[in-house]
Amino acid sequence: MKKNRAMDEIKKHQHSVLLCFFFILSHFFLQFKPVSAQTSAVFACDTANNPSLKSFPFCDVSLGVSDRVNDLVKRLTLQEKISMLVNTAGSVSRLGIPKYEWWSEALHGISYTGPGVKFNNIVPHATSFPQPILTSASFNETLFQTIGKVVSTEGRAMYNVGQAGLTYWSPNVNIYRDPRWGRGQETAGEDPTLSSRYGVAYVKGLQQRDDGKKDMLKVASCCKHYTAYDVDDWKGIQRYNFNAKVTQQDLDDTFNPPFKSCVLDGNVASVMCSYNQVNGKPTCGDYDLLAGVIRGQWKLNGYIVTDCDSLNEMYWAQHYTKTPEETAALSLNAGLDLNCGSWLGKYTQGAVNQGLVNESVIDRAVTNNFATLMRLGFFDGNPKNQLYGNLGPKDICTEDHQELAREAARQGIVLLKNTAGSLPLSPKSIKSLAVIGPNANLAYTMVGSYEGSPCKYTTPLDGLGASVSTVYQQGCDIACATAQVDNAKKVAAAADAVVLVMGSDQTIERESKDRFNITLPGQQSLLVTEVASVSKGPVILVIMSGGGMDVKFAVDNPKVTSILWVGFPGEAGGAALADVVFGYHNPGGRLPMTWYPQSYVDKVDMTNMNMRADPKTGFPGRSYRFYKGPTVFNFGDGLSYTQYKHHLVKAPKFVSIPLEEGHACRSTKCKSIDAVNEQGCNNLGLDIHLKVQNVGKMRGSHTVLLFTSPPSVHNAPQKHLLDFQKIHLTPQSEGVVKFNLDVCKHLSVVDEVGNRKVALGLHVLHIGDLKHSLTLRI
Repeated sequence: MKKNRAMDEIKKHQHSVLLCFFFILSHFFLQFKPVSAQTSAVFACDTANNPSLKSFPFCDVSLGVSDRVNDLVKRLTLQEKISMLVNTAGSVSRLGIPKYEWWSEALHGISYTGPGVKFNNIVPHATSFPQPILTSASFNETLFQTIGKVVSTEGRAMYNVGQAGLTYWSPNVNIYRDPRWGRGQETAGEDPTLSSRYGVAYVKGLQQRDDGKKDMLKVASCCKHYTAYDVDDWKGIQRYNFNAKVTQQDLDDTFNPPFKSCVLDGNVASVMCSYNQVNGKPTCGDYDLLAGVIRGQWKLNGYIVTDCDSLNEMYWAQHYTKTPEETAALSLNAGLDLNCGSWLGKYTQGAVNQGLVNESVIDRAVTNNFATLMRLGFFDGNPKNQLYGNLGPKDICTEDHQELAREAARQGIVLLKNTAGSLPLSPKSIKSLAVIGPNANLAYTMVGSYEGSPCKYTTPLDGLGASVSTVYQQGCDIACATAQVDNAKKVAAAADAVVLVMGSDQTIERESKDRFNITLPGQQSLLVTEVASVSKGPVILVIMSGGGMDVKFAVDNPKVTSILWVGFPGEAGGAALADVVFGYHNPGGRLPMTWYPQSYVDKVDMTNMNMRADPKTGFPGRSYRFYKGPTVFNFGDGLSYTQYKHHLVKAPKFVSIPLEEGHACRSTKCKSIDAVNEQGCNNLGLDIHLKVQNVGKMRGSHTVLLFTSPPSVHNAPQKHLLDFQKIHLTPQSEGVVKFNLDVCKHLSVVDEVGNRKVALGLHVLHIGDLKHSLTLRI
């Protein structure tokens, strides 16, 4: 989402201290906006105050959505329709339709990004959950959906008092392809399976109603940014005019699956097209991507919206079209329904006058938009008389919601290194804890981007200090140009244990700012090393960041006894960190992305969109699925305070796919068969049962990740996540995890032209240290 392009350019050159100051001020002022005159919900068909509206079929709740929308669209003039093509939609007073603001955000809580949400003394705060990159590390679909449900409840509550809308442009389901991307923090990581499952669960949490009406929406979600979008601003190459050159195989195998799942499995109400071009065509003007795939193949039940000012960039930055009217027509004819921005409001009439777009196309667009509002109850009269009409400020920042924010952070925190005798610390034996680092006591760093106004903050210093006596030294600011090493060493040497809270913030990685280096900023590494050298007890390095960091120096340093990654952990991040450090919670998070060494980004061009390694050019590939090279930590890495053992209970060694008599592969050796149209694939199941034992001394939630290494056909991934489950076990107990796989879905690969194929031959299943060979044959 583009807030202000000119500001983006200015921010590129600001010093990090000034940026930190800016963020502090923005937090202060955004929390204390003057009260809006609007203190009740905006809605259409207010028949109580305007009985004449009862005569309009579009206000008749007994009719179906399609009939109501068709009636409404027929009553509108062309100019009235055009006013409904932009995010700040116009009003039609003669029909009792008020203005509506489509743009609200809810990435990890209700956000003040976008004009649809207001924080003031009516609603001063909303629950701020961890950034999705940390939440996804829990690998807990129930958690994903529960967070979405809480966010939609708070959104509805704010809507009822006129402080928010009903359409939220979240989640971000882009693949975290490159570790330098500033927006990786907004995503669920690098894996299409995890990203898909996260997206579907969060969408369901936002959208599904408690009365079971599947055709109605609690709030409307939007999966963004479609597609192959993951370069913001790197060495002068900006998202506004970047042309992502992507193979069809990578598009269908990596970039598009989360969006496909959002539509097919999540029934998402919207998809947002991105700024960039894909193979020379702007996504918001590509008929094949919008009308062809989203609407045609996937059958989206909802609307397609641009990223903000994408049409402006298509014309001015990409120079793809010759006139503004041509730009408007191109996007509408491609399948676009709504423009975040003013472009369609300004130029659609001219496009019609010039014969570039038919009014029937505009009818289609506004029909999709109105149908979404109908499903939200916007045209059903006063929301006080509807399902969620009793929600209000009392339902925001409740104790349960705040505890869920803490629990989400706890479940996501990843333990990456733990020397015997280090973590967990005993609060009874620690008389003095040194807490050092630029992120140790900065509240706003924890909430990351697309934040709202949190219910309250608990910083790491606050959280740790609630259990033991602490001594604090900042050490340096986040840029850490000059570390105050001597002061930090002094407090560390006198303490029983040290917690160093390092990492990044929004001055280092964010929207419109990609990283060049993936090491700890400035002299942070020096500060860690020097403090560790004089410490007499455990030294815990806590990394607060969206992306991975090359901390190989700390991995190899025996004086750094533990490493924790806490992402941007939300409003309760400090409390959650303390829960893990003192053993009140047993960490069970797993990394949702590969942590590469700095040498990787020194070598690899960020704009190279290829996922697969290329030995001819020396390109090492991307993500655990294709990357061939050294890592600092791997996708799925994560330790626990207890130990688990896996035992395979049930898994076949051979699976036969029945083919019709006369099938070509019966007489000719085939490497693969079609996974979509092959009759032998129908309902062909595969069961994997695994016994998991907690053989340690602490209860814990264990993430079981099921991978496969398929046969080496069609440039298949070297390893691929099939499924994952959570199991909670007390000490010395055991349980059984059951995976029920669809052979032709889970054991298929995407070929070079984007077709899904079942790879015949040897598949190796991986679960922890276990490996099991499975042969698919005909």
